[in-house]
Amino acid sequence: MLRKSIFALVLSFFLSTSFAFAVDKIDLNTATSEELQMLSGVGPATADAIIQYRDAHGEFKTVEELTNVKGIGDKKLQQLSEELIVSKK
Repeated sequence: MLRKSIFALVLSFFLSTSFAFAVDKIDLNTATSEELQMLSGVGPATADAIIQYRDAHGEFKTVEELTNVKGIGDKKLQQLSEELIVSKK
C-alpha cells in the first residue's frame, strides 16, 4: 500500500512539472537571442536569423511564417512549433 502511494505521489509530481513547462512557450515577436537558443536545435546563428527577419519584416503573424527565415524548413518548423507562440497586438 505504501509503495502504491509513493508511486502515485512521484507520478503526480512529474506530471504537474511537465505541465508547468509545457505552458511556457516562447513568443517569436518578443524573444531575445538567448531565449530563442533555449529551443531545441536553435543555436546563435539561427536565433540571430530569426531576429533579423523580424526586424526586417515586422512581427510574425503566424508561427508558420518562421519557414521564411533562412535555415528553417518544414522539418525544423514541425520540431519547434510546439514551443512557440506569436503575440497579437
